[in-house]
Amino acid sequence: PILASAHESGCICLWSIQGNLMKEIWPFSEHPSGSLTALCTDISIKILLAGSKEGHIIRWNIASFLEDSQNSKNEIKEELCWRAHTTEVVDLFYEEEKNVVVTASIDGSVRLWHAMNGYYFGYFGQARNFEFSDTSRLILPFDVNKFPAIIKEESKHVEKKKVEYPLMLDRDK
Repeated sequence: PILASAHESGCICLWSIQGNLMKEIWPFSEHPSGSLTALCTDISIKILLAGSKEGHIIRWNIASFLEDSQNSKNEIKEELCWRAHTTEVVDLFYEEEKNVVVTASIDGSVRLWHAMNGYYFGYFGQARNFEFSDTSRLILPFDVNKFPAIIKEESKHVEKKKVEYPLMLDRDK
């Protein structure tokens, strides 16, 4: 068993039950996620989903890492990133049977998405019924204008180097 914690820096930390840090996960997609505000997994803990303050949803495959966390070749792979809301994601839920991610935002909207490709199914309160079988029709909510980004290459987050810039007085300037 592990514990996952989401942080303001955009990092997810995976902890052992003994309290030891096992792994840090950083988003890799072109759109920085910002502060992470919500986390969830599937029942078998193969997929990890995170919601951000900027309204993004990020999906990682963590299955190979959890099978053998000591093996450095077993990486956690970011697979998908999409903009679900224009404001902060406050909660998300993964429904495995229908393969649907339900997201809730600070703006009061609750939306449904296809978990594998980030396609938009609709929102709670809409007039039409949800059609979960048709994932070929790519539509977006009215306030989102970017389609989901599927991460095809192995993601490697570049560690942020700490650089100090001491203040120096230049009397000539």
